Amino acid sequence: MNPLLQDWTAPFGMPPFGEIGTGHFAPAFAAALAEARANLDAVAADPAPPTFANTIEAMERAERRLDRVSAVFFNLAGAHTNEAIEALQRELSPKLAAHQAETMMTPALFARIDALAARRGELGLTPEQDRVLTLYHRMFVRAGARLAGPERARLKAILERLASLGTAFGQNVLADEQAWTLPLAPDDLAGLPDDLVAAAAAAAAERGQRGHVLTLSRSLVVPFLESSPRRDLRETAFRAWAARGANGGAHDNRAIVAEMLALREERARLLGYPDFASYKLEPEMARTPAAVRDLLMAVWTPARARAEADATRLEELMRADGINGALEPWDWRYYAAIALAREHAFDQAALKPYLSLDGVREAAFDVAGRLFGLSFTPVDVPLYHPDARAWEVRRGERHMGVFIGDYFARASKRSGAWCSSFRSQRKLDGEVRPIVVNVCNFAKAPAGEPTLLTFDDAHTLFHEMGHALHALLSDVTYGFVSGTSVARDFVELPSQLYEHWLETPEVLEAHARHAATGAPMPRELMQRVIAARNFDQGFATVEYVASALVDLDFHSGPAPADPMAAQQQTLARLGMPRAIVMRHATPHFQHVFSGDGYSSGYYSYMWSEVMDADAFAAFREAGDVFDQATAGRLVDCILSTGGAREAADLYVAFRGRMPGAEALLEQRGLVDA
Repeated sequence: MNPLLQDWTAPFGMPPFGEIGTGHFAPAFAAALAEARANLDAVAADPAPPTFANTIEAMERAERRLDRVSAVFFNLAGAHTNEAIEALQRELSPKLAAHQAETMMTPALFARIDALAARRGELGLTPEQDRVLTLYHRMFVRAGARLAGPERARLKAILERLASLGTAFGQNVLADEQAWTLPLAPDDLAGLPDDLVAAAAAAAAERGQRGHVLTLSRSLVVPFLESSPRRDLRETAFRAWAARGANGGAHDNRAIVAEMLALREERARLLGYPDFASYKLEPEMARTPAAVRDLLMAVWTPARARAEADATRLEELMRADGINGALEPWDWRYYAAIALAREHAFDQAALKPYLSLDGVREAAFDVAGRLFGLSFTPVDVPLYHPDARAWEVRRGERHMGVFIGDYFARASKRSGAWCSSFRSQRKLDGEVRPIVVNVCNFAKAPAGEPTLLTFDDAHTLFHEMGHALHALLSDVTYGFVSGTSVARDFVELPSQLYEHWLETPEVLEAHARHAATGAPMPRELMQRVIAARNFDQGFATVEYVASALVDLDFHSGPAPADPMAAQQQTLARLGMPRAIVMRHATPHFQHVFSGDGYSSGYYSYMWSEVMDADAFAAFREAGDVFDQATAGRLVDCILSTGGAREAADLYVAFRGRMPGAEALLEQRGLVDA
């Protein structure tokens, strides 16, 4: 009996993690793919005239088993992988892409959807049904449903190859991250905060080594770059971190990037678009590459000016240390930390005891309760890793779903932070509530000690909780538009908006308590934290916008034969400050090359930030950051609606208008730059 294929009888319909073995996945996928294909073929061959029920709703049901198996597998592939899962992922990626392409290019299936779209006005559809039909029709057209003959076959081959390349790209980055360590002798630990020293010891123990090691986990590298006075070690660590995916050999991603860019361009041209960016952006809020570039450049100019001014200040600090060379990328964070301490009396080591993981998580839960009436109750259910924990989420007496938190870095987890689901919300055929997971990579404290977060870590936790709330508060009929199934440049609005509450005195006073003594954060320290929120925004904005512009340039016009040379040309044209590098260099730019999600779309975080700055202002204008009327409007207009309406319409329904970039520049403190 394969547990992946049986009814799941665990509490809340949770996956039976305790029964699932790696060997169950291959036969489960074989069975689920066969079932999905049969179901879809039956829809296509239905002799009855097409209706919304026998076509769209039938398709909503057709792949449920495949969706269930895929959700478990791909969550494990990201959060707790092994060699067997990675091998199966390489095998499955082209098969799943082929299945999707075959579905989108089945003439009889598209004919039914096309016929429905042509007479939508006489079908008596609800607004949500009309939106779902629109999205299905657009999805099929953009996937090549109108192609025929050799062009159709070529597009199928391109999609299969892109799926294989995206899988290889992500696995190569993980392999580089797993392979590299920097042993730290006792003298090398000088200047490092105690929690970083403990994390380096834990990293060594996890790898079967003695003493302390630095790994390429962001939760270790960034604090090391901020605190180590050893410039030589900072350089070694930074160069290894920046070189992921570009070290030569079997795990080098540069050839993969070149092939992916060429295939994406070919895909777009087959579908009638001049380049991939034009194809990809058409259904997003931005619509065109020109609109994206206008926003990014409006932010780039003041951000670069601020960064250049900051670099001059940091060089002065470096000179005071007796270093006369140029400020380098491995110097910036170290001297920025010194400047932060001097200008704002801001001491990260003094702040972190007030930001325990448990405390910040409870703060995120409390904000969700105060804004949306949600409660989080721990539940004891089998999960996929001992570090993961689960909570039942309720709104009053109503069960809203299950939330899973998986917060600690480990070798079996890819880097970064993300929100995903083991099950999405829907009401077709009965109410189904979501199972949502937040995955982070915080450095785990030794046993018996609290895990302490940086302020950036705390922002990350709130960010991913914002995504989770978007899924948990979803209240639509069709899973196709539930939760975070929205335009890519809208999906970051709920997550980035939620970060704002972390920095409010109301939240810090209640939850920023010393991990050892329980004492509240001193008001004077809290004021310094809030005052320093825009410190080093020139750096943060430049490293982000540079990545977004490189992504946009890669996909606008002909694909570059040499992506690394093209990357450098973009940075040179922008006048990239020499001591700042892209947040994600091309060979490890997983947002763009581990799959198709953020390709031509890394700008989305900034597009959403224009809205999140304006949206939080709505709470400020109401006179209370927990104003119930504003929170209720946010749920009704955005969080519960998913993709059931156009993103711009949702935002205007909430705020009454669309904002301009001025709110973003003010939020980042770049107005006078």
